[in-house]
Amino acid sequence: MVDTDGFRPNVGIVLASGQGTGQVLWARRVGGHDAWQFPQGGINPDETPEEALFRELTEEVGLTADHVRIVARTKGWLRYRLPRRLRRYNSTPGFVGQKQKWFLLEMLGEDHQVSMDRGPKPEFDHWQWVTFWYPLTQVVDFKREVYRRALIELAPHLPLAQTARGKIRSSP
Repeated sequence: MVDTDGFRPNVGIVLASGQGTGQVLWARRVGGHDAWQFPQGGINPDETPEEALFRELTEEVGLTADHVRIVARTKGWLRYRLPRRLRRYNSTPGFVGQKQKWFLLEMLGEDHQVSMDRGPKPEFDHWQWVTFWYPLTQVVDFKREVYRRALIELAPHLPLAQTARGKIRSSP
């Protein structure tokens, strides 16, 4: 499903450690030695963003609604354009990128409950906890601005409001 501007609705997931460390789950894409990102995925036509969030969370990292708590969400859609080489041209209007609702979740479950192979086709093969702002320096260039905007909006809600850089409100 692509909107009239060519953006596919999507959810982005920032999963914070339940230990109050200010760390978030960072996952490596299958086959991408240095391709790391937050879990994310499309919103089906019959789903709300929250329903898509929980479906994607289960498919990509093996967690269910019982393992997490929604802490915050972005107010509006955050958009990014895909480079032309990554676009699909099988929709009308033409597909240009993603529009995302981002969610900050707190992990209530245990680390051993994270599983990358619960979905029909695993998207990730490894994960680790990283500091809240770390993904900004590591994500692929075309997603960097949407990550920055999502993290700045979600940062004040991070459990315990601390990161390795200090107060969350002092964004990069």
